[in-house]
Amino acid sequence: MAHVVLENLGKTYRGAGQAAVHAVRDLNLTVADGELLVLVGPSGCGKTTTLRLVAGLEEITSGAILIDGRNVNQVPAKDRDVAMVFQHHALYPHLTARENLAFGLKLRKLAKSEIDQRVGEASEILELQDCLDRKPAALSGGQRQRVALGRAMVRKPRVFLFDEPLSNLDAPLRAQMRREIARLHSRLRATIIHVTHDQVEAMTLGSRVAVMKDGLLQQAAAPLDLYHRPANRFVAGFIGSPPMNFFHGTLAKNGTGIYFEEKGAAGATGAGFKVRISDDSAARLNGHAGGPVVLGLRPEDISENAADGTVTGQIVEAMSDVIEPLGAETHLYSTSGSHNFVARVGAACCTAPRQKVSLQFDMRRAHFFDSETGAALAGTFADTAQV
Repeated sequence: MAHVVLENLGKTYRGAGQAAVHAVRDLNLTVADGELLVLVGPSGCGKTTTLRLVAGLEEITSGAILIDGRNVNQVPAKDRDVAMVFQHHALYPHLTARENLAFGLKLRKLAKSEIDQRVGEASEILELQDCLDRKPAALSGGQRQRVALGRAMVRKPRVFLFDEPLSNLDAPLRAQMRREIARLHSRLRATIIHVTHDQVEAMTLGSRVAVMKDGLLQQAAAPLDLYHRPANRFVAGFIGSPPMNFFHGTLAKNGTGIYFEEKGAAGATGAGFKVRISDDSAARLNGHAGGPVVLGLRPEDISENAADGTVTGQIVEAMSDVIEPLGAETHLYSTSGSHNFVARVGAACCTAPRQKVSLQFDMRRAHFFDSETGAALAGTFADTAQV
């Protein structure tokens, strides 16, 4: 396998008489040997363009791509020793699964015994033995995608590139194929760069996850580091389902404590809430007192009042809006002041729509962000992870 280094990588598209479009900008990222790195972000963020630059399917505008220390900027795609699996499986419809798996090896003129060995190994790993003599039309969606994975595997490339290979599958098949890819990586210890727009897929697959927006890398870290220590408000809102709740307001000193005071948009109706931040956060945010900030709380850090009256967080009065029972848990959507937010509460939630509710905010788990730049405020629970 191989390690991949992207140095100040950039890609700019220029149309006749049109402004330049910067698809990827100054991207610095290292993929370790044997690592499964996931590139995630909304549509148009530059993740697929980055993958195509590594594959050699696009010419870079600036920067460098190194595979095992070798600069491959000018190396043709066929000579980079990488294998790409696309969003559409792109199998030859007139060939059987076995013939599709072997097609690239035959083009390389490998010996028949070597081809048979590689096809046999891949089909065993991907559990395709019973499907090898079927054509794509006779395969299920998951089987077709496994054949596409196998076609990349048999080449034994230094780097695997996956471009949203699960996006066309329905939910159960996506979950199954996530497990297949995780199992494949665990068995082969292959170097994989996997592109997706699905944050659940990113969190469950990646050794590390790199979040992109508008061509820029926002943060690259282990999945749980992204979740618990987002570098900025965008990462905090993109990673997690339901996403993090955000409240605009100010920090105000009151006696020995510091309070967050909700502040809505101009003209908004409804009284805002006021909660005391934890002593640990107060010591670190003292320099921001008196200024505007954005408070972030995960849905699981907002709870209903306990039946026995135990108080573990700051009480916030709200009005329930929508209740979504999901079996093991309930998503409770509410409004306080001018902010709508969601709490992940127990399955036994008895709150009805348009009912006053008292909720507890666990301020020990609070995140705080700069109201203008969106950056996580240094020293809070949301300390940034290293890129």
